[in-house]
Order: sequence, then structure tokens, then C-alpha cells
Amino acid sequence: MILVIDNYDSFTYNLVHLLYSLHADVVVRRNREITVAEALGMRADGLLFSPGPGRPDGAGIMEELIRAAAVEAMPMLGVCLGHQAIGEVFGAEVVSAARIMHGKVSRISHNGEGLFAGLKNDFKAVRYHSLALQESTLPADLEVTARADDGEIMGLRHRTLPIHGIQYHPESIMTTNGKQQLANFLKIVETHKRKGA
Repeated sequence: MILVIDNYDSFTYNLVHLLYSLHADVVVRRNREITVAEALGMRADGLLFSPGPGRPDGAGIMEELIRAAAVEAMPMLGVCLGHQAIGEVFGAEVVSAARIMHGKVSRISHNGEGLFAGLKNDFKAVRYHSLALQESTLPADLEVTARADDGEIMGLRHRTLPIHGIQYHPESIMTTNGKQQLANFLKIVETHKRKGA
């Protein structure tokens, strides 16, 4: 089961519908309507943190849950605000983006691994963000996995834990291969589950 933490965003259910189309078992809870203990008690196989307004440190339990779930090495995917939260939890700074991006299409280059396995490079993705992770503050535990054509970090992962983040919106109809990226996350979740069995 994938537990989706909804950061009060209109895009959340587009992500949920994509997961349903991949035959995932999905439960959705808003970030202020569940405790960390309740979330961990659901024994989800993976966590997905949705986009949302504001700064990641103001999004209910999200950052506290990321910390707690990381201790259990739970697979996680952060999208937009969720991506920023993962960066912030591990020590990166969230700053104003060089350019405000609202519904803008960028070309994304990536490392071809993890979320990007089997995907062509230089794909199109839709961005909605005014904040970004400051690369100079990225901790050694996190590595950049994707960039936009303007150089902004678009993807990251933890070097030893199954934790991934993407700044753009995979659920947008204008993002190429967004469904495949979520399918790749589900494969990461399944691989982790088999290792723990």
C-alpha cells in the first residue's frame, strides 16, 4: 500500500489516479489530519508526498514523517513541495528559485537510474514552483539525479536509502513519461519489500 500525504494541493488526486492506473493500493491522508504515529502504524510499503502551497517546514507532519520513515528505510517519493521537504530534512536549504515557474515546460536531463530507468533523456516536464533547493547546501547523503535546462535541480535521491524527490509534476499531461516514473517508484517499493520479506 502507498500512503499519499496530501499537502492540500489540487494536483494530489491526479497523482493518485496515476497510481490507481498502475494498480497500486493507495490511501490518502492530509498532512494535518494524521499523526506521525498513525502514519507509521499503517505499515505502508511506501510514502508519496504531494505538491502543495507554502514552504515544506509548514506542511503539517510532512518533515517529521520523513525523518521517522527514513529511520525505518521506508521508500519515499516527494513531488514538488515533497521534494523540497526531503532536501530540507537532510540538510539542504530551500530558497527562492532563480525564476518563478507556474505551468512552464522545461527539458529534463537525468542519470537514467531509479525513477528515470528506461526513460529517454531530455524529456519535457511541467514546473509549478517559486522555491528550490540550493545546490551548494546539498548534503553528501543526497545526490542530484535530474536537472532542468536552466540548471535547476529537478531530481534527487538519497545515496543509501530508497528516498527520491522530483521538483516537477509527473502527473501533468504535458510531462513526458510521468506515468513511467511513478511505475519506477512502485518497482523501487516492491524491490525494497522483497528484500525485507
